[in-house]
Amino acid sequence: MTRPVSAPLASIVLVIARFVLGGILIGHGMQKATGFARVIEDFTAMGIPMPEVAAAVAMTVELVGGTAILAGLATTIAGLVVATTMAGAVVFVHSPTTMFVTDDGWELVGAIAVGALALTATGPGRYSIETLLAARHHTPLTQKS
Repeated sequence: MTRPVSAPLASIVLVIARFVLGGILIGHGMQKATGFARVIEDFTAMGIPMPEVAAAVAMTVELVGGTAILAGLATTIAGLVVATTMAGAVVFVHSPTTMFVTDDGWELVGAIAVGALALTATGPGRYSIETLLAARHHTPLTQKS
């Protein structure tokens, strides 16, 4: 199978994807953090089970998962956790029968979930903390004569 773009361009595209997706997640996590009491009230009104716990989990996933994705660290785990959380958002918050976010539909959480899954499948790319750590870990020791 051939790549649709060159490896250097793919690496740049993955950085852009990580920064956009991570930025969106961090932004939503910050919204929850700065209005946490309101988020709990909203989750309670929507009938979300254990609204305090659910709000804390959603905020943490968005902040920590968004940061991990942006940095390219633990991308596979972060991507899976984010995608699972977004699936929960469809079930409990956003109508699975209405697409548009203006109608409380699933389009934004769906796009976030698919982006997270795509990064799970591809990895973070060359320009990431994961790649930097892997390169440092696999650098052979020089032999002294």
